[in-house]
Amino acid sequence: MNEAPDLTAPPLARRMACWVYEGILLFGVVFAAGLVFSVAAQMRSGIDERRWLLDAFLFVVFGIYCTGFWSRGQTLAMRTWNIKVVDRHGRRLTQGRALMRYIFSWLWVLPPLAALQSKHFGLAEVGIVFVGWVAFWALLSRFHPERQFLHDAMAGTRLVHAPR
Repeated sequence: MNEAPDLTAPPLARRMACWVYEGILLFGVVFAAGLVFSVAAQMRSGIDERRWLLDAFLFVVFGIYCTGFWSRGQTLAMRTWNIKVVDRHGRRLTQGRALMRYIFSWLWVLPPLAALQSKHFGLAEVGIVFVGWVAFWALLSRFHPERQFLHDAMAGTRLVHAPR
C-alpha cells in the first residue's frame, strides 16, 4: 500500500537556517558569475554604467541555479538541512513551477532593495529594513494553515522534511 508523503513543513528555525546557509553558498555563485561577467565585459568598476547588465546577468544566473536545483528537489543547502521543495501534492517540481517559485521568492528581498535605491537611507538603515522585512516575511508562515512561506503558497510549492 502506498503511503501519502509527509507534507508537513519543517520547523521555521530550520528553514531559516537553510535560508542563511543558501545565502552563503550563493555568495560563491555571485563571486564566480560576477568575475566571469566583469572579465568578459571588461568592467573595471562596480559603478560602471553597465552595472545594470551585471545585475540582469546575476538575476539569470540565480534563476538557473535555483530552478535547476529546485526541479531536482533540493539545493545544496536544502540537502544539508534535510529539506526539499515539492509541489502542493508532494511531487517533484517542473521547470515552470520552479521558475514561478524563483520569481515569487524575490519578495524576500525586493522591499529592502527598493529601500537601498532611496537616497534617504544609509547602509545601517537598509540593514535594519532588510532584517525586519525578512523576519516579517518568515513569521507570516506562522499564519499559513500549513506553515508554508507566502511565496511557496503563491507558487503552488511547499518545503517539506526530507529524511536522509
